Amino acid sequence: MPTFSYEAMDHTGKEVKDTIDASTQEEAQQLIRQKGFFVTKISERAAKKAGKKGGAASKRPTAGRRKKKKSFTIGRVSAKQLTTFTRQLSTLQDAGLPILRSLKILEGQAKPGVLKNSLADVIEDIESGSTLSEAMAKHPKCFDRLYCNMVKAGEAGGALEAILQRLADFKEKSQSLKRRIKSAMVYPVVVIFVAILIVGFIMYWIVPQFEAIFIDFGVDLPRMTVILIDASHIVVEYWYLAPLIPAIWWVFMKLLYRSKTGAYIGDRVQLLIPVMGTILEKSVVSRTMRTLGTLVQSGVPILESLNIVRDTAGNAVFERAFTRIYDSIREGETIAQPLREARIVDDIVVNMIDVGEETGELDTMLMKIADNYDEEVEAAVDSLVSLLEPIMIVSLGGIIGFIVIALFMPLIKLISELSG
Repeated sequence: MPTFSYEAMDHTGKEVKDTIDASTQEEAQQLIRQKGFFVTKISERAAKKAGKKGGAASKRPTAGRRKKKKSFTIGRVSAKQLTTFTRQLSTLQDAGLPILRSLKILEGQAKPGVLKNSLADVIEDIESGSTLSEAMAKHPKCFDRLYCNMVKAGEAGGALEAILQRLADFKEKSQSLKRRIKSAMVYPVVVIFVAILIVGFIMYWIVPQFEAIFIDFGVDLPRMTVILIDASHIVVEYWYLAPLIPAIWWVFMKLLYRSKTGAYIGDRVQLLIPVMGTILEKSVVSRTMRTLGTLVQSGVPILESLNIVRDTAGNAVFERAFTRIYDSIREGETIAQPLREARIVDDIVVNMIDVGEETGELDTMLMKIADNYDEEVEAAVDSLVSLLEPIMIVSLGGIIGFIVIALFMPLIKLISELSG
């Protein structure tokens, strides 16, 4: 089995030199990565009796393997994968490696996909003389406008490693918030789904059997039983429409959001939903304030920062508000006044931004607002989950209780008549 000599770095940036046995160079890199190291250089050790020709022959396949064909990919890079890449690139830059070498290391260890293909093109563009931000801007499926502008600001200010650290922190916090919300909503969604299956099974199979018994004995049915049987008929006759309801809803929402007016109406309605609307509003405020704070802190001009925040807000109500703020700044006014008129955030947020503008610490205030709203979102999600549990138990118990009473009232009457 061939032996490979390699140079790598651990998570602290310390250089490691060692050898490893593996069948191929790709397998060797995989084994090294499993140890938690970033491979910076690797080569196969020549056999002791091998001559110059053998050495040259052994190098040619290695060089040939460097040029790999791109794999076919569709879609965009996942947020988790991009967050991991950003943190790794930040670590390598902090360790003092040249940006081109850092990108080659990360491209070599990346799994086949959108990110790996994009990194290969970015490396090629940088070798051709492009800057990192220019090369990344050619791949919007990987690096969005926010990402590219922060990198551009880091290049202009000569502090790319610091910008990458802020960008990595920003993405990790955003991912953490999304992960908390998703994990908190898993339990209610699973319970509701199982409850729908159970009730559907009862309405499709059990209720029709009881109906046949009632018809055979000619029992007079109470109003509750009649309602239950009618509902059972609807389920039996139109059960195939159940899978179409989510599809129809999805198509309707897509059509609604194709126009700016429809998107504004849809997002406004979402914000008015009790509890859920509050969580959505606070999460959007947290995300937009953190994005704006990160951009301002990184040296991106305020007008460009507001444009980026508006485009990445993900809510038409907030997009319209940030458009007004942008126009206000262009006319020489402040951020606080149009934000107060938009009425999309609490007064405390407006006051903190006002103070930040006066003291020249706008980025610090925006980060504090984002941290505060992150905590409020977590508290709101916990409250929603704790509120949903008793509501689901009571609702499911009420439905099952209604079904049981509606089915047993005629049976009790039938038993009474037969015993009499």
